Amino acid sequence: MTTLPMPRARVSLTLIAAFFALYFIWGSTYLVIRIGVESWPPMLMAGCRFIIAGAILFAWMLWRGAPLPSLKQCLSAGAIGILLLSCGNGGVTVAEHWGVASGVAALAVATVPLFTLVFGRFFGNRTNALEWAGIALGLFGIVLLNLGSNLQGSPAGAALIIFAAATWAFGSVWSRRLDLPAGAMASAVEMLVGGGVLLLGSLLSGERLEQMPTAAGWGALAYLVVFGSIIAFSAYMYLLANVRPAAATSYAYVNPAVAVMLGVVFAGEHIGLAESLAMAVIISAVVLIGLPQWRRGPAN
Repeated sequence: MTTLPMPRARVSLTLIAAFFALYFIWGSTYLVIRIGVESWPPMLMAGCRFIIAGAILFAWMLWRGAPLPSLKQCLSAGAIGILLLSCGNGGVTVAEHWGVASGVAALAVATVPLFTLVFGRFFGNRTNALEWAGIALGLFGIVLLNLGSNLQGSPAGAALIIFAAATWAFGSVWSRRLDLPAGAMASAVEMLVGGGVLLLGSLLSGERLEQMPTAAGWGALAYLVVFGSIIAFSAYMYLLANVRPAAATSYAYVNPAVAVMLGVVFAGEHIGLAESLAMAVIISAVVLIGLPQWRRGPAN
């Protein structure tokens, strides 16, 4: 019996939708975070985002019949959730609250592939000459980025945003060597633990919700929960399972441009010459790093 071509069409449409979510939805979250932190304390907003998204995803996976993860899997997923979400996304949220422009934040996070290569060396991954060239170029881009007026005006924000990129990269590399829950259950546990740590940080740091968030603040939180967390994270996991790693992480090429464009158009942000040059240099570095991966065969 021959196979009908319809499933292939569905897969293609699913891939297109997943890439759209990764490129444009994740790229838009930087602007939405900036809107949100105007009426939410940063760690409180990030914590609520991931707790709500994680609870919805966890309940949905149980409803679909997914098995409960083991204690070891929960501990592993919790560690990754702290690195990626508490330190990574939480760091970005706090940095934007401190005045880092959304486009600059996205550009700094685009250095994740550089840190991924560096941390991969500690786990025995080989680095070729082209990738080393990308690392060197990327480091130069980070220097240019820090020369811009935006990050010079917030040195603490600059340090925090680079720390966030580094922790996200380390967590991504380490996660490949851990026993994590299957499928989206891993994201659900990561969100619950990462969100809980952020709420604890909010409490210990003395954050207070002085007044009820505005309609824009509530809208930002809802967008980050539904689109920025559940949909975009699920799309990322789908791509990791169905395309080459270089294709799945190619959002690093596109997100900064999307974030800068949205920040300029909707938030009146200004990107200076140093930031523009840094964008060109960092994206070129990420392309250099991605070329060897694109040349390799598809992931099994």
